[in-house]
Amino acid sequence: MESDQGTGACDQDEKNVMAGTVWAREVRILANAMVWFSGGHCLSCLLARLCCLILLTTAFSVGQQSPGTNALPAAPSAVKDAQNPPEQQTPPSGETEERPSMMDKVKGLPSDVKVLPVKMKDLPIVWLIGPYVPHETMLTPLTMRERREVYLRQTYLNAGAYFARGFAAGIDQARTIPYEWGGGIGGYGKRYASHFGQFAIGNTLAAAGNAALGYEPRYDVCRCTKFWPRTRHAIVRNFVTYNETERELRPQIGLYGGTFAAGMIASTWKPGNNRSAWKDGMYASLEQAGYGVAVNWVREFALDILRKSGAQK
Repeated sequence: MESDQGTGACDQDEKNVMAGTVWAREVRILANAMVWFSGGHCLSCLLARLCCLILLTTAFSVGQQSPGTNALPAAPSAVKDAQNPPEQQTPPSGETEERPSMMDKVKGLPSDVKVLPVKMKDLPIVWLIGPYVPHETMLTPLTMRERREVYLRQTYLNAGAYFARGFAAGIDQARTIPYEWGGGIGGYGKRYASHFGQFAIGNTLAAAGNAALGYEPRYDVCRCTKFWPRTRHAIVRNFVTYNETERELRPQIGLYGGTFAAGMIASTWKPGNNRSAWKDGMYASLEQAGYGVAVNWVREFALDILRKSGAQK
């Protein structure tokens, strides 16, 4: 009996080591890809490398899907149900039948498939990081009304969107890009307005594209618990999302298509006689590839950081 337990523990340790080796290899490959991706400035090189990076992260995301999540449960047989109708149980006289509450209905389900009746506005720190899907809630397709709410909260009704645009404008201010906008409060205001306008246009186009394709626009918090698997989840979700089944992963076509178009549109109000709208669109997509990973990482660990700091909402 003790030898069997020892063998099982050794097998588990070996599996953990193998999983860590695979994850380290994937991180190394992704890091090398990012270094290779950053070289070269011609439009065709940027476009080809962006496509390769999306395909690479899509391949990594396959390992995240457990074998059991793709199989749909067998539908009940109508013939069998007709032959064996369920017995009707009538409550004894004098007793009233108690209807279970919504929480009672999900209490017996596994924690990874519970659908909690939570409104989007009631999610913790949604005002800071925007709409997301908690790890204990199962993904369900959004209605058009819910998509509109997600769009408004992602674009205009969360503090993180304004803070991120202010941070990006500060970096451009320090680098005096564009030079023609000068410095001081006036120059910073122009850069901030430019970044937020480009962000709002990109989010609008991405929301329309995701709605047309039936893609999931929210970030879903990883059901895993370890640091590196959660970090990997945050990286991968910047490049892939769920389709209308909420089970199958697809490339973020709506997100990067909207970001690319927004970069092209923003080139119309930026100074410079030799600006290329196509190149500005590609650079906007590159910024999304890096900036989006950072945003997803914050969304993944924000609740844990606030809980440890003593904050509730």
